[in-house]
Amino acid sequence: MTTDEGQSAARVIAEGRATLGIEFGSTRIKACLIGPDFQVLAVGAHEWENEFVDGRWTYSLDAVWAGLQCAYADLADSVQRQYGLRPTKLAAIGISAMMHGYLAVDDGGELLVPFRTWRNTSTGPAAAELTEALDFNVPLRWSIAHLYQAVLDEEPHVARLDKLMTLAAYVHWRLTGRFVAGSGDASGMFPIDAVTGGFDEGRLAIAGELISRRMPDLDLAALLPEVLPAGSDAGVLTDEGAALLDPSGVLQPGIRLCPPEGDAGTGMVATNSVSVRTGNVSVGTSVFAMIVLEHDLAAVHPELDVVTTPAGAPVAMVHCNNGASELAAWAGVFGQFAERVGAPADSDAVFGALLGAAAQGEADGGGLLAYNFLSGEPIAGLDAGRPLVVRTPESHFTLANFMRSQLYSVFATLSLGMEVLAGEGVRVDRMLAHGGVFRTADIAQRALAAALGVPVAVERSAGEGGAWGIALLAAYLDEADELSLGEFLDRRVFTGDSFSEAAPDPAEQSGFRAFLESFRAGLAIERAAVQASARPVEKENRE
Repeated sequence: MTTDEGQSAARVIAEGRATLGIEFGSTRIKACLIGPDFQVLAVGAHEWENEFVDGRWTYSLDAVWAGLQCAYADLADSVQRQYGLRPTKLAAIGISAMMHGYLAVDDGGELLVPFRTWRNTSTGPAAAELTEALDFNVPLRWSIAHLYQAVLDEEPHVARLDKLMTLAAYVHWRLTGRFVAGSGDASGMFPIDAVTGGFDEGRLAIAGELISRRMPDLDLAALLPEVLPAGSDAGVLTDEGAALLDPSGVLQPGIRLCPPEGDAGTGMVATNSVSVRTGNVSVGTSVFAMIVLEHDLAAVHPELDVVTTPAGAPVAMVHCNNGASELAAWAGVFGQFAERVGAPADSDAVFGALLGAAAQGEADGGGLLAYNFLSGEPIAGLDAGRPLVVRTPESHFTLANFMRSQLYSVFATLSLGMEVLAGEGVRVDRMLAHGGVFRTADIAQRALAAALGVPVAVERSAGEGGAWGIALLAAYLDEADELSLGEFLDRRVFTGDSFSEAAPDPAEQSGFRAFLESFRAGLAIERAAVQASARPVEKENRE
C-alpha cells in the first residue's frame, strides 16, 4: 500500500465511512473492514473450536462473546498498526454465522440449554415427521427439527421457551435489541414463502398443530424471528451492544446493522452467486453448494435443502456436515512431524506443501480410500462418523496419493448430493468457490472441478470469504433503494473483478469417478467402524 493509499484509508476510517463484517465460522471468527470501494482495509480473527458435551456439539456463550471481542480487537489493533488510529464509528455492521442449529432463550433472555449447532444429527424422528407433514425436506440440522425433537423428547426446558434463534440472529439481537433474521439465515430455520418473503404460513400452521398436540401452550410462530431481506433496516448498535463488541469503549453506539445472515448467504454474496443459474461452493468445516433455482424442484429429496438467497430467491443447497476438518487434522500432524525433525513451518506452509504433493498424486489417489466423517453425514446415511483411511496391498501408498485421497474425500459427499440435483435437471455453467483450502494451491480447485464436472472459479476474495460477504451486505444498506442485490454486486462490487478458473481435466475427472465409486461402495466399512466403536450417547440416539 502506498503512502497516499494509506492516508486515504485512514481518512475513510476516521470519518466513519468504513463498513464492518463479522462472521462466526466453525473454526474461526473473522472480522473484515472494507472501504466505500469494497476493498479490504483490515482483518481480524480469533480461532475457536466446537465442543462435544453430553452427546451434543456446542459452543459456549462465553466462547461466543470472548471470540467476538477478540476478533474485533485483533481488527482494531490491525487498523492501529496500519493507519495509526482506532475505529470510533462505522458506516454499518453486519453479523453472520453458521446456519441452522438451536439457540433457545426464556423470556428473560437466558439460554435454556447449551447451543445445539448444525453438526448435531440426533433429530432424525422429528425431521422425518416434519418432512412428511410439510411435504418439504426438513434436514436434521434445521432449527425446527431441533425444536420438534425437543418436544418429542419432552425436554423440560421447552415449556419456558420464549425465542428460538440461530447464532447470527442471537448475536444481532444482543447487539441491537432487534429479534430478526436475514432471509437466507431464516430459511435454515423453517421454510420460506417465496411470495411473501416470510415464513410459510401454511406450513407454520401444520407444524404448529404437530407441536400443540404435545405442547398446547407453545406458539411456534411467536418463537421465530421476523424475516428481513437484504437491504432492510435491522436496527442500530445499542450502548449494551457497543460494550459487548468493544469493551474498551472506543467504538461508539448508533451504528446501523444489516439483517443477520447465515454463512451460506454470505458465501453467495462473496462469490457473486445470487442470480438465477449461478452457483457457489463453500469449503470449511462443512461443505455446501448453493445453486439459485429457475423453477421449483419436482420432488422432495433428503439430500437437498431448499433455502433462499439473502434477497429471498429460492436456492437448492447440498450440505455436507464434514468438510476440510480431517484434512486440517492431518496437516497438523505433519506440522508436528516437521517440528520434530527440526524444520518447523507455519500452517500455510504445511498446507501448501501437502496440497502441492496432492497435485503430484495419481488421478484416482492410487487406490487409497479416505473418509473425512468426523460427525454424522445425512447424505451418506450416517448418524455418526469415524475418519478412516483404507488401503489394499495393491494400493500405491505415497504421500502424494495419501493427500490426494484426503482432498477427494472433502468433495466426495458433495458429489453424491450434486448427482441428485442433476437428476432434477438443474444446471449451472460455472461454480464459484471460496474457503481457506483454495488459498494455497490450485489442486483444490482442480479437484473440485473434477468432482462437479463443471469449471470452478475462485475470486480474489476467496480467502476473506463470508466476513467480506457480510460486510458487503452491510454496505448494501446504502444501495438497496436503487439496486437489487444482484445489480449491486454486478455493477458496484464485481466490476472487472479478476478470478482464476479451472476447467475439469478429463484424466482427473476419470480418476475422481473411480475414487467416488470406491468411496460409495466402502460406506459399509464406515458404518461398521461406527457400530464397532459407538459411544454410549450414539447408541442412545439410535435407540
